[in-house]
Amino acid sequence: MRGEIIAIGNELTSGRISNTTSGFAARHLFAAGYEIYAMHTIGDSPTLIGEALKKAISQVDFILVTGGLGSTDDDLTTEAVSKALDRPTIPNLDILCQIRNHLDSISASPVSPLEKLAWLPQGAEALTLEANMSGYQLIHDNIPIFFLPGVPYQMQTLLLEQVLPRLATWNHGQQLTTCQRIYKIFGMAEAEINRLVANLTLDKKIHIGYYPVFPEVHLSLTVRTPVASNPGPLFAEACQAIEQSLGAVIYGRDQDSLASITGQLLKDHHLQLAVAESCTGGLLGQLVTQVAGSSSYFLGGVIAYANSMKTEYLDVSEQLLASHGAVSREVAAAMAIGVMNRSKADIAVAVTGLAGPGGGSKEKPVGTVYISIAANSTVHTHHFQFVGNRAQIQKITAKTALDLVRQYLLKQNGS
Repeated sequence: MRGEIIAIGNELTSGRISNTTSGFAARHLFAAGYEIYAMHTIGDSPTLIGEALKKAISQVDFILVTGGLGSTDDDLTTEAVSKALDRPTIPNLDILCQIRNHLDSISASPVSPLEKLAWLPQGAEALTLEANMSGYQLIHDNIPIFFLPGVPYQMQTLLLEQVLPRLATWNHGQQLTTCQRIYKIFGMAEAEINRLVANLTLDKKIHIGYYPVFPEVHLSLTVRTPVASNPGPLFAEACQAIEQSLGAVIYGRDQDSLASITGQLLKDHHLQLAVAESCTGGLLGQLVTQVAGSSSYFLGGVIAYANSMKTEYLDVSEQLLASHGAVSREVAAAMAIGVMNRSKADIAVAVTGLAGPGGGSKEKPVGTVYISIAANSTVHTHHFQFVGNRAQIQKITAKTALDLVRQYLLKQNGS
């Protein structure tokens, strides 16, 4: 079954509020086996609403409309539906009763704008009788149309509790079964990933998508077939081919993050980590501690931005700073050794660099970064030349530091 999602609201088309409801609906409908033909966002215009609705009825098997169902003058969805589909509004007595009972408990006023919620297009069926939540279903030309509120938590509740169960009984068995995996990739450009995957001989039922999530690339592998078929073997074969082709640049999948994978490796090796940061200003430590339970393997860190902090808290010598500069291979190594010794960590990572936009030189342009890993009485220092704005350079530096720790631990494990 193919569906269309229409989100309504001037607050959405002006950009004042992000349209989170359409994304939520699309994810859950896709997971339930439905195809999303199109997603539209339109303003509070009865003409536009009517045109979008009539066009969708001619193209898809079901429609989901969100927004414009409230009690204020700018909530025009029901009015537009009534006019476009020639279905006059009539009061739903059950909803009206609920609203009046609710009003009686909080106000002495005999009339309220909330009663607008009880007037529905002819033939509509209310999805809920709660006085503070609107929503209804209308079947027009044998197409089920679901109208949900634009308030995210109300829309989500009705979608999960009403829309999905109702759709499941409509043209039962026409849904698709889905196998999907998201591969998280770091350290390889999207074009190179695409080249490697394009050289694979994958079945035509396999759908590959690429989604840059700076500084990572997420690759989705999806198989969708009729419910009666079994896509499992085909899906497993394709996954194996992708994993063999891309190798270690795949750090995780689905809900994994670089920090969670690196953290799990630290736990598996019973190692504790400490960090020393200059150009990233604490971002590396923030990424590590976003993972629940990170206190079992993360001791902490030092944000040593000024040279005085490097000498005082990381034991970097003033002579080293004077000879090589704060952004140098030598100072990065000294920072890693210093934080490891001070914290008694098993492994330490240090970053120093020029995030810009100013401060660069011909010898050390903006984007110059040094990252050192200290462990087992050894120090490995890496030089990078990143490009981007300040925030991008800081982000890719922190993620690269995490990935270097991950790669180091994989080598120790013989992976």
